[in-house]
Amino acid sequence: MKRLILVRHGKSSWADPALKDIDRPLKKRGFTDAELIIKAFNAEKISEEAYQVYTSPAKRALTTAKLFSDTLARTPKDFNVLSNLYTFNTQELLHVIYTLEEKSNACMLFGHNPAITEVANLLGNKEIANIPTTGLIVIEADVKSWASFAEGKTTLKLFPKMFK
Repeated sequence: MKRLILVRHGKSSWADPALKDIDRPLKKRGFTDAELIIKAFNAEKISEEAYQVYTSPAKRALTTAKLFSDTLARTPKDFNVLSNLYTFNTQELLHVIYTLEEKSNACMLFGHNPAITEVANLLGNKEIANIPTTGLIVIEADVKSWASFAEGKTTLKLFPKMFK
């Protein structure tokens, strides 16, 4: 059994138009939404297994991933920054998933739309129109390797608006 946790980065700031996209920070709402989702996710008690955490190097995704890692009920096994997670392309995100290290059966990926939503729809069994910022989706598949992850079951959906 493999468990994939997809998280879209928190709400980012557009206050400084001179910043490159990769350097945009979180807005205050990004921090408060993360608190809501982390609390809800911890309450789910999905598994005792620690997660491998993989994040885009974009400041908004990296900050979101650190917030989760610092306050998850289970300490992550590893925290990894992958340059190829800074993508908006579905096929590139799928490639990252299919090449994840096999040392863990549970991985949490922090990335960007539209790739996060499209991958959730391709790999899960519930149609999701849009994963909002700080949205979290859990997909489980009865497979032995990440390379064969497909036709999973969407077992959890947490969006900030569910807790406001």
